[in-house]
Amino acid sequence: MINCNPETVSTDYDTSDRLYFEPLTAEDVLEILQKEKASGELVGVIVQFGGQTPLKLAHALQQAGIPILGTSVDSIDLAEDRDRFKRLLDKLGLKQPKNGIAYSVEQSRLVASELGLPLVVRPSYVLGGRAMAIIRDEAEFQDYLLGTLPSLIPSDVKARYPNDKTGQINTVLGKNPLLFDRYLSDAIEVDVDALSDGETVFIAGIMEHIEEAGIHSGDSACSLPARSLSPETIAALEEETRKLALALEVGGLMNVQYALKDGEIYVLEVNPRASRTVPFVAKVIGEPIAKIASRVMAGEKLAGFGLKQVTLNHVGVKEAVFPFARFPGVDTVLGPEMRSTGEVIGLDRSFGVAFAKSQLGAGSSVPAGGTVFVSVRDEDKERVLESIRTLVNLGFRVQATGGTLRFLEANGVPAQKINKVSEGRPNIVDAIKNGGVQLVFNTTEGAQALADSKPLRRAALLHKAPYYTTLAGAIAATQGIEAYVGGGLEVRALQDYFA
Repeated sequence: MINCNPETVSTDYDTSDRLYFEPLTAEDVLEILQKEKASGELVGVIVQFGGQTPLKLAHALQQAGIPILGTSVDSIDLAEDRDRFKRLLDKLGLKQPKNGIAYSVEQSRLVASELGLPLVVRPSYVLGGRAMAIIRDEAEFQDYLLGTLPSLIPSDVKARYPNDKTGQINTVLGKNPLLFDRYLSDAIEVDVDALSDGETVFIAGIMEHIEEAGIHSGDSACSLPARSLSPETIAALEEETRKLALALEVGGLMNVQYALKDGEIYVLEVNPRASRTVPFVAKVIGEPIAKIASRVMAGEKLAGFGLKQVTLNHVGVKEAVFPFARFPGVDTVLGPEMRSTGEVIGLDRSFGVAFAKSQLGAGSSVPAGGTVFVSVRDEDKERVLESIRTLVNLGFRVQATGGTLRFLEANGVPAQKINKVSEGRPNIVDAIKNGGVQLVFNTTEGAQALADSKPLRRAALLHKAPYYTTLAGAIAATQGIEAYVGGGLEVRALQDYFA
């Protein structure tokens, strides 16, 4: 095993026969592999278990004559290259959000104009969704081109174009273009992990995200099995995943991200490798899928492992863990750029209890009473109403800002008025600091609204009041609180769920 991070659990001393702590660069890795080759034991290299970093080394390894086990370098490139992948989807009859690709600042403006706003934009070949953004208006687009993109420019390019920012950006985009997708508002995002040996495909898990599409999959909570998808949708997702795995000739693991909107399934991206969801899926379904994938990559057939699709009698919820409290001034709103540093599992017989366990595991509290503060954008008001009624029935008091307050009172929900920060004191931040708020539901849209509500999110973080910045998160939190208040939490060994 070669790992550049000695702090990760996967580098326990008994995981591998030989363990190298070296940078994951082509030069360092090839030096190690030449040493291994000299021992006469090197059969090949697995690049599927280290995220994007080892995939980017695959070309160099192949050119040096090192066999890549499992999915071929060409198939990896087919999934990574936007143009090639688009042609593959067209051939398979699968849908993608309307998209485009730009190799310059000028081309970026043309593509954005053609697709229309809102857009999801991301640089190609980046880790963790770095510099990925949702662009909702022209001002945000200009700020992205001339503010965010320059942060990706290497120092040697800056030196070549010291006074020409556009020239710097175009040089970078010439090799690593910008990828544009039409943003699917209020879509459900789904992750699918699958095993394939090129002939047989096993769908290991279909995970429904709790946050809507547009939040990075590493930051979004998700449930397995999916909690709201119909059997027909599940069957369609399985079929599309099989088609992709066989067309890409996957050997080992594959992760596909889908968006569901208005009854249509859209393919967002395919990762021909293990996703960070693999340990979660393995624990929830009770199968060692990373181990099986390794043996498949070494030449075994999936049929020999006796894997079967089973109906689970329990629910697993994955929740992300964030480092926000360690960084003064950072905003806690989630978006397409990954910000989490870990994750936990909540496991139980029902979604509500599993979600409550996941919140407790991630270090958040699950309030059994007190005051909930609600301030949501207009399009969320109708859909959050049922959750607020549930909390009132559980004994919670409600505080709300002007627009949300009027809506709640018009629908028979008792609530107390509280000022926004911009409306003077005492305001919601004062109430949080004084321990008067135990739960926060706050959704915003637009740069100004986001900036105005930042002190609220920061206060909730520092004073440990659970806060939810998406409608789906607020609804799930309510279900978790209802289950928690009902006293349904149980402690069971993982193995007991499969007894």
